Amino acid sequence: MIEGVKIRKLRPIPDERGYLMEMLRSDWEEFEKFGQVYVTAAYPGVVKAWHYHRLQTDHFICLQGMAKVVLYDGREDSPTYRQIEEFFIGHLNPLLIKIPPLVMHGFKGLGPGMTLIVNVPTELYNYQEPDEYRLPPDTDQIPYDWARKDR
Repeated sequence: MIEGVKIRKLRPIPDERGYLMEMLRSDWEEFEKFGQVYVTAAYPGVVKAWHYHRLQTDHFICLQGMAKVVLYDGREDSPTYRQIEEFFIGHLNPLLIKIPPLVMHGFKGLGPGMTLIVNVPTELYNYQEPDEYRLPPDTDQIPYDWARKDR
């Protein structure tokens, strides 16, 4: 696992009315502080990558559909420098992924419908000076191919 990344298996609690699922609690070890909550959507096959934050920690949860979330550790001083992690999250695998600052990340919408990712970052979005640094999905700085892998 990339240094500082944490995952937690989420537990849907179903009953005859539907289900309830806690996504992030302040008494969980993954919680640091609250900045805001937002949802990001991707159409099938769309890749939203790469980006990182210098200050912000992200907490990703896939609420609808499935997503391939990919992390890349570009931190030269990290014991997991240049390591890549893939997670397939969503209704078939409900996970919380904690993504620390400076870890590049992105996701791809999988399946026939729209994918919805909820993020609970530790910082408010700063409209004047965003803590957002980007590279294109096909950058040669990250050794990763977003194409489907038929094994």
